[in-house]
Amino acid sequence: MDHPAVIFRFISDWKRRQGMAFREVLVTQVREVLRAWLAGAGKRPAARRAGVDVKTAARYIRAAQAAGLARDGDESQLTDELLGQVVAAVRPARPAGHGASWEALVPVTAEVTGWVKDGVTLVKIGELLERRGIVVPYRTLARFAAAECGYSSSRQQVTVPVADGEPGEEVQIDFGYLGMIPDGDRRRKLHALVFTAVLSRYCFVYLTFSQTTAEVIAGCEAAWSFSGGMFTVLIADNLKPVVDKADRLEPRWNREWLEYAQARGLVVDPARVRSPQDKGRVENGVKFVQVSFFAGEQFAGIADARHRAGDWCRNRAGMRVHGTTRQRPAEVFAQLEAPALLPAPEQPYRVPAWSEAKVQRDFHVRAQNAFYSVPYGLTGQQVTVRADGTLVKIYHRGQVIRTHPQQPPGGRASDPADFPPDTEVYARRDVDKLAKMAAARGEAIGIYAARILDIPLPWTRMRAVYALIGLCRTYGNDPVGQACAAALELDVISVAKIKSIVEKGTGKQAAQAAARSRQAGDAAARVTTARFARDPREFATATGVRIQVLTGGGDACHFSLNLSFRGAADLGSDTWLVG
Repeated sequence: MDHPAVIFRFISDWKRRQGMAFREVLVTQVREVLRAWLAGAGKRPAARRAGVDVKTAARYIRAAQAAGLARDGDESQLTDELLGQVVAAVRPARPAGHGASWEALVPVTAEVTGWVKDGVTLVKIGELLERRGIVVPYRTLARFAAAECGYSSSRQQVTVPVADGEPGEEVQIDFGYLGMIPDGDRRRKLHALVFTAVLSRYCFVYLTFSQTTAEVIAGCEAAWSFSGGMFTVLIADNLKPVVDKADRLEPRWNREWLEYAQARGLVVDPARVRSPQDKGRVENGVKFVQVSFFAGEQFAGIADARHRAGDWCRNRAGMRVHGTTRQRPAEVFAQLEAPALLPAPEQPYRVPAWSEAKVQRDFHVRAQNAFYSVPYGLTGQQVTVRADGTLVKIYHRGQVIRTHPQQPPGGRASDPADFPPDTEVYARRDVDKLAKMAAARGEAIGIYAARILDIPLPWTRMRAVYALIGLCRTYGNDPVGQACAAALELDVISVAKIKSIVEKGTGKQAAQAAARSRQAGDAAARVTTARFARDPREFATATGVRIQVLTGGGDACHFSLNLSFRGAADLGSDTWLVG
């Protein structure tokens, strides 16, 4: 199943004039809300899973129901078409980039700032504003106060231990820097992506040189293979490959990562910014990896380090007695968590490559060094392209407008439906279709076009056939057909001659003359050659001798020779009978 993560941008005219940043709304957020709703979650849990406001989630659900989404169905209902309808239905109109509640707070910015400096709580500030007739949601007030009034909620608190949850449910992940190892003829920084099961504390370490989305996804795939299954919930640090913008209420997900989570059916719950206590299990696990696995060791390269990391996870980290649980993590995992895991993926995940592209004058876009066509009416506009190694999907304003098989670098995929009218034949050098276009004008015209194209490189003569069709549009099919018939009788293949005949209006006469010539040739072919070894037509001379075959019986041949002698004086003409 394909899982689009198209960015749909809401940019107001006022913002464009002011050059301000705009907010991006991911279609994958819409999908995540609807996935949670189909799974039985309410509006608030669905909003938390997708990182959107509960009112926004409610609008998505209502729009999806209006578009035909049934709650008792499965996720196969979440097609590109349905998501496009939802995006189009809930598109907000926000002149300044914020909702009406935010705009209501703008005139009282100074008062709110003063209350924040005086230590007044947000709940009290909300009550004070309500007395003045300004009623806004608490979350909007919190975001406004933090963004415009210097409000901060950070304060010293007592750390409260959180329950471990159900077996096989949660795993915490985090990156940690280990040190330098050799990579060919140089040394590079090595990072560890550590996975720690919340209940059993069983861990897996994926080593990498980079902290990209593709590497995080590769690490997850390796972890599922190592564990023999997938955990339901991932509690991640605010990794840049996972979260584009960290926020304790509405984090903005990286679209490639969110698409991966959707493809694998995972729920991602990011930790708060600068809150290591939210992922305390893996936080200590990273330190343990640094001290127990990497410190004092020598590695031949990353392949050697990854192999030894797997053994370390199974034997050293997995079989030690954990300091908190006082149990061996590997044994607890095998007994309680392994049976509760989701099935491991059977097929490897293809990390899609997303890009923004401008439709060029030839109505093609470039993606992964190949070129793909879109409808020619989109020339000059911006589109979003998703390439996953098999298919390339092109989106415009949240809608799938074209799907092509992915081409190798330098390749080109063009859909004839994308070309302007009457141009795809020449652009694609489709000589067969061009011949059919000519044949539709008349039989003689079709035969003449076929004769024009009857060469080793027929596409080099396509312009001549287009010129022939152009004569049909200018003078009509009948005159051009008569001219083509006459030219075919004389074996003259030249569009310029056809044009000359049509312009002079001699097409009918030329066709009749050609027909008479053909009849004479047919009659001459029936003459026996017992008495004359040469073709009678070879007796024609420049003086105007005309040989006419007369009907007669027997083996005798009768010719009527009209000889016209013209010189200084006209000597008249005689008819000789030969037989």
